Amino acid sequence: MKHELTLRVYYEETDMAGIVYYANYLKFIERGRTDFVRALGVDQTTMKEGQGLVFAVKSLTADYISPAKFDDILRVETTVTGLSAARMVMSQQVFRDDTLLFDSSVTVISMTLAGKPVRLPADIRRNLDEMQGRVVKST
Repeated sequence: MKHELTLRVYYEETDMAGIVYYANYLKFIERGRTDFVRALGVDQTTMKEGQGLVFAVKSLTADYISPAKFDDILRVETTVTGLSAARMVMSQQVFRDDTLLFDSSVTVISMTLAGKPVRLPADIRRNLDEMQGRVVKST
């Protein structure tokens, strides 16, 4: 499954030159992951309150390729590239039109509220399998 989120760059996300401040790309891809999980049919608040489980970023690599600027329309693409019992590896890119601006790989784990890693919930794994090959868009 590939998820696409469209967003606009706001003034508050830029530096004095009107270029997106580097840390904001991490916020953009976080929004992409959040909407990706929502598109899988997972309510993270219910998962936390009902099962005592949350997601956490274990590791991340990032490559800043070209700058985004104030008022750009960006597309955040999120794809699961690896899946194990307790983690998902996601490839996330940020584009302006067809121009790749930012490329990352993010490893996400599921864990208890006490911080103990646990298996990914079965419904998430099942939904990933069922949505294989689909493209889901959010705005």
